[in-house]
Amino acid sequence: MTKDEGRRADGAGGQPERDKMRGRERSAEALLSWYDRNRRILPWREDPAPYHVWLSEIMLQQTRVEAVKKYYLRFTRVLPDIASLATAPEDVWLKLWEGLGYYSRVRNLHKAAVVMMEKYGGQMPRTKAELLSLPGIGDYTAAAIASIAFGECVPAVDGNLLRIFARMTEYEAGIRTETAKTAARRFFAPLMPQERPGDFNQALMDLGRFLCRR
Repeated sequence: MTKDEGRRADGAGGQPERDKMRGRERSAEALLSWYDRNRRILPWREDPAPYHVWLSEIMLQQTRVEAVKKYYLRFTRVLPDIASLATAPEDVWLKLWEGLGYYSRVRNLHKAAVVMMEKYGGQMPRTKAELLSLPGIGDYTAAAIASIAFGECVPAVDGNLLRIFARMTEYEAGIRTETAKTAARRFFAPLMPQERPGDFNQALMDLGRFLCRR
């Protein structure tokens, strides 16, 4: 095979992959455009500082968004950052959490704040891998914080993303399994844009919530 023939062969073989990449880019752009027009206005989205993202994600576990808003605002007024949470007396953060239930969440928040003061100089770790080492932070929460607050390109696979994944791939097995979550991460990872990965995750969450109810 001549050099010209080799280049033509490489070009022909690479075209489907380039088309696939352009398709992914167009899909991401369309989703982000939809999100910009339709996203919900939430206090932690309007000021997505790492502490705010972390606190909101923990509060949203097992609790509806509308119920979380007032607790989030009250909590951040009294304890506005990692340092204030780490040093606050137990009765203060327990009182602020009163009514949200599942008190292990706020106990882990406080433990994690203490760890961040001792190990990270009062700063939130920036990567999913580091965030997973903190008390009360699992795979979804770590990915959500890393992508929204720090721009790491990692899918934050929650129930909404699982529903979208199942519909787009016609996934037939149960979607609440670790196998399904792993498959969903692999599916969404190459679709994520280098810019605005956090918005991409939140757009998928909103889309799943609005359109994929079962």
